[in-house]
Amino acid sequence: MDVDEIIAQRKSIRSFQNTPVPDDMLESLVNVAHQAPSWMNKQCWHFIIITDKGTIEEIAQASIINRWLKQAPALIMLCADPFLSGKRNDLSYYLVDAAIAFDHLILSATDKGLGTCWIGSFDEEKIKKILGIPPRIRVILFTPIGYPKEKESIGDKVRSSFIRSTKRKALSEILHWKHW
Repeated sequence: MDVDEIIAQRKSIRSFQNTPVPDDMLESLVNVAHQAPSWMNKQCWHFIIITDKGTIEEIAQASIINRWLKQAPALIMLCADPFLSGKRNDLSYYLVDAAIAFDHLILSATDKGLGTCWIGSFDEEKIKKILGIPPRIRVILFTPIGYPKEKESIGDKVRSSFIRSTKRKALSEILHWKHW
């Protein structure tokens, strides 16, 4: 598949088959993410692959809106060390570095037939405690990883109608030539 096709096909998946994702495939996703550019090539990121059902359940219970995560066969957590990145114009670039790396991971997962969903709403302190993450490290986001279920459940349909349509804005609404 070419990159444009992968980007067009990528969508948030919240319902997974009960099939484990092979460890070597999970590691290959992190390896792709690791190829991303970063501030002065500092590579501030750290990844945690979680396949233990008990730990996934504990993470799912750490937030009322993420309870559905318990059915995912794996999670990949992205953390970053803010001290291994820079700041410019009041922007902390560890967040940019992390987002670029994670997008590489998400797109690679899509290419491999895996489903993902960016999760940015969680209790960072609870996650840090569950996973033993050092105080200086920030938990940026994570994703469930698995083989998507073929059909959307009723819960998925209801959730997607409340969350947001998949319709994209017209290019004319977001593209500016030469000036705003």
